[in-house]
Amino acid sequence: MKHTITAAIAAVSLLLTLSGCGDGAYTLSEGERVGPPPPIGTPRVEAVDGMTVGDRLMEAGEFELALASYRRAAAEEGITAETLSAMGSANLKLGRLHQAKTLLDRALELDDKSVSAWNNLGVILMNLNEAQQARSAFRVAFGLVNGDSDLIRDNLILAEELVRTQRAETADLSDFRLVRYGNGSYYLVGN
Repeated sequence: MKHTITAAIAAVSLLLTLSGCGDGAYTLSEGERVGPPPPIGTPRVEAVDGMTVGDRLMEAGEFELALASYRRAAAEEGITAETLSAMGSANLKLGRLHQAKTLLDRALELDDKSVSAWNNLGVILMNLNEAQQARSAFRVAFGLVNGDSDLIRDNLILAEELVRTQRAETADLSDFRLVRYGNGSYYLVGN
């Protein structure tokens, strides 16, 4: 009996919801709103845009909520380099490196002068062990700010050190030679 009542309530709710779809039924004018009025002295303010809310959520460490807010901003304002870069940054913080890279690549297609997109792309590339590409991204970002960013400078220095380390390791590995042993078999011998 309890399940029948619950199912009936759910069906009526669904019908009421669906009956209002399609003709702007969710938009109420000031006179049509129902419920108690706001408390006296409540200021009327405009809603804060999605980018601002997303930025605040990023500062608070709420990266999933920030991503949702950036998506809302993209839906309201359109997909821009700024919204793509912001969504890429949120995905970076969430550890979704490949998604973040795709979004930042798209952002840079729209605006190749976006410093934050270049810097964040460099961070992603470092995390993907692509130090040379990361160094290139950091160089572009550093050039766009005319060397006036300690964060980007530190990232560039780190990328340079990593590239140098990788080259040194590669040089050590190249100090070998192949020696023929028997029927077409070769062995790797150190010099």
